[in-house]
Amino acid sequence: MNRTRVAVIGAGVVGAACARELSLAGFDVLVVDRGRPAGGTTSHGEGNLLVSDKGPGAELRLAQLSARLWPRIIADLDPRAATATEFDPKGGIVVATTEAGAHALKAFAAEQVEAGVRVDPLSTVDLVAAEPALTREVTAAVRYPEDAQVQPAAATLALLGSALAHGARLRIDTEVTGAVVRGGRITGVRVPGEVLDTDVVVNAAGPWAGEVSARLGAPIAVRPRRGEVLVTTPMPGVVRHKVYDADYVGAVGSGGGELQTSAVVESTRGGTVLIGSSRRRVGFDDAIVPDVLTAIAAKALRLFPSLANAAVMRAYGGFRPYVDDHLPVLGEDPRVENLWHATGHEGAGIGLSVGTARLLCELLTGASLSMPVEEFTVDRPAVLA
Repeated sequence: MNRTRVAVIGAGVVGAACARELSLAGFDVLVVDRGRPAGGTTSHGEGNLLVSDKGPGAELRLAQLSARLWPRIIADLDPRAATATEFDPKGGIVVATTEAGAHALKAFAAEQVEAGVRVDPLSTVDLVAAEPALTREVTAAVRYPEDAQVQPAAATLALLGSALAHGARLRIDTEVTGAVVRGGRITGVRVPGEVLDTDVVVNAAGPWAGEVSARLGAPIAVRPRRGEVLVTTPMPGVVRHKVYDADYVGAVGSGGGELQTSAVVESTRGGTVLIGSSRRRVGFDDAIVPDVLTAIAAKALRLFPSLANAAVMRAYGGFRPYVDDHLPVLGEDPRVENLWHATGHEGAGIGLSVGTARLLCELLTGASLSMPVEEFTVDRPAVLA
């Protein structure tokens, strides 16, 4: 029996999740990456699976779908791979440190409750018990029990490994340079020295999806937005949840290109503390800027003063796939038949990957959709370049 051939461009978390879903559905999947799996944006993330930072709307519904899928997928993985993902449903805590921030946080949380998000207001006593090292200068705090975390590179390799176990193939160090289009339909992708024949192409190249789409003859407006993270030496027990200041939501939703920072602090299974976050548009300039790291650290110290004595062992940065309207791009390109895009998740790609993959598979197979996708389509003004 001839199976539909799908070329997935990109072996990051979104590409790996798509490859897994499509392989399980019986597609003949080839994953193509110009480097190595999880070698780009995915390995430079914090591994957040969040509903807490999204207001009511399509992106929140996608986050809720993904939050339901992640535990099921982890349970279906090979046990060793599942353990390696470090899946941790530890929950998140959002705090305000001003009266204005408290008012905004409570209003935002109330809207989320109406949209079906679980939100637990925390008293001062509850907050101290949950995060003893947190500043006492908190005017409001809420806990989001549905927030979770994974080790992003390990989770990606686990998803990709599952895809390979179900028949998918992988080409590394293979850059896509163009497309073969016949009668308005994509029939192959060009790589150095050959053409890879395919029936369907999925552009899951993250912040490079704009560049890849242009090479395929259908440019989309996905651009890089850079962020940095500080990593301390192990400090087990100091930070117990993902904790961030309420102004983080505003930074996520801003379209400004100038530097924006907010306090985001969380620990890993190994005890290291990840300190973020920053957002700035600098193209693909990967230089680490000391002033950015200083601004990140200063805001984190306002939440956790005890981190002043922490030893920072490294800093890293990465590029998020940014779209002006802050919504993912998911669907078939209206200009080239059989070219699909799955990108534009900005800093939420790890969390949203599995929901995105499920919807892509449903669209390709004609199955009933788990949620509406109209707001993610390619033919919207913010996407068509």
